Amino acid sequence: MPRPKGSADLLEDRRRRALALLDAGHSLNEVGRRVGCNPSSVMRWRDTRRRGGTKALRVRFSPGRPWKLNAAQRRRLVRFLLQGPIAQGYRTNLWTTVRIAEVVQRKFGIRYHRAHVGRLMHSLKWTPQKPERGALEQDEGKIKRWKQRDWPRVKKRCAAGCPYRICRRIRLPFDPLGGQNLGAERANSHSSSSPRATGQDLRDFRNFVEPQATTTGPLLSTLL
Repeated sequence: MPRPKGSADLLEDRRRRALALLDAGHSLNEVGRRVGCNPSSVMRWRDTRRRGGTKALRVRFSPGRPWKLNAAQRRRLVRFLLQGPIAQGYRTNLWTTVRIAEVVQRKFGIRYHRAHVGRLMHSLKWTPQKPERGALEQDEGKIKRWKQRDWPRVKKRCAAGCPYRICRRIRLPFDPLGGQNLGAERANSHSSSSPRATGQDLRDFRNFVEPQATTTGPLLSTLL
C-alpha cells in the first residue's frame, strides 16, 4: 500500500492512532484496516516506539538527491548568467537550457541535462520568458508619434464603411451597411415576410414546408 500524502503532523497522527488501537487490543490486521495501512507498517511502528519512545514516531522527509552545484557555485552561475549570453561567447542575447548547460559544464565541469537545467533555474527564481519579435529597422520614437498624431485621424476615417476583416484587426465596431443609404426596402422583401421578422411562432408555419397529401386516383386513371 503506497504511503499517503499529507503533512508531517497528519502522518504522525496516523501512526499514533494506529498504536492506540493496537494498545486497545485490536489485531495488526484490524488496525491496518481501520487506519488504511499494511499490518507490517503497524508492527514496524510498534517496534520503533519500543526502541525510541513516542519521539521516534516523528515523520522525517527525505531531502532527495543533493544538488550537483553547491550554494556557492549556484551564486557564481547567476553572476555568469547576468553578464548575458554574448559575454559568454554566443551570438544572440538569449539564454536557453542548452546554453546554460554548456556554461555549467564549461565553468564547473558538471554535466546537466537540459530538462534538469529548467529545474535548476526555477530553484534560482528564474522563469522562462518568450522573446518579443521586432524588425531591426523599427523606430520606437516614430511609432509613438504616429500613434499620437496620425492614428486617431485614421481610426475616425475608417469607422464607416470599413471591411469586417480590417475592423476586427484594428478593433473597430463593424457596420455591415458601411454608413451608406441603400434606399427604401422593397415591399416584397423576404425579411419583412419571414416568420422571424413578424415575430410569429415558427410552429404556425409548419404547413408551408410539409408536403401535402395527394390523391392517386386521377393519376392512375390517366396512366391507364
